[in-house]
Amino acid sequence: MIWVISGFLCLIAYLLGSIPTGYLAGRMLKGIDIREYGSGSTGATNVLRILGKTAAVLVLITDLGKAMLSMVIIKWFYMLAPTGLIALNWEPWLMIVAAITVIFGHSKSIFLNFTGGKSVATGLGVLFILNPLVAVVSLTSFLLILSFSKIVSLSSLIGVLVVNVLMIWLHQPLPYCIFAFIAGLYVIIRHSTNINRLLEGKEPKIGQKLQDSSRS
Repeated sequence: MIWVISGFLCLIAYLLGSIPTGYLAGRMLKGIDIREYGSGSTGATNVLRILGKTAAVLVLITDLGKAMLSMVIIKWFYMLAPTGLIALNWEPWLMIVAAITVIFGHSKSIFLNFTGGKSVATGLGVLFILNPLVAVVSLTSFLLILSFSKIVSLSSLIGVLVVNVLMIWLHQPLPYCIFAFIAGLYVIIRHSTNINRLLEGKEPKIGQKLQDSSRS
């Protein structure tokens, strides 16, 4: 029964992650498919580029919220679970599986033919539940790099590295460290085209358009 319930909870996490907030913002505000503009991503950065600051903030908050909610649901389940189940100490592992599925859902939404965003915001939302200190420090590092570079992708990639260092330095549970590594690697892969543009000096800063026709 625990496997069935766990699978169901992870399915909920995936569906929450799949809610296409950036896409919906494009449809409701301008009647467009945001995947056809800018980088082609449904994340907050592309929303900022195409729809403006207000829409980007709303999308960012929603993407954070859906990831946080998926983690809270797991915690609620364990608060109500029988004592014997709690003794199995299954919660940390189920948390990271659900965390990975909500991140995957954001980037591979079932509602958008398995397209989506880069999963940075959803990853941060997960961290706010797993370890608020790691979330705040990584967010601070992101904002500091962004203030100097004005490049969101570079700031995100450095933030990923900061998360992994903090998880090890703060002696976080093994499941959390595994999550940081897997999620970080996934975010890096999702930014592969951005990395290429960074190396070529073509990655746009905030407010600039892409210098090439590739999308990521």
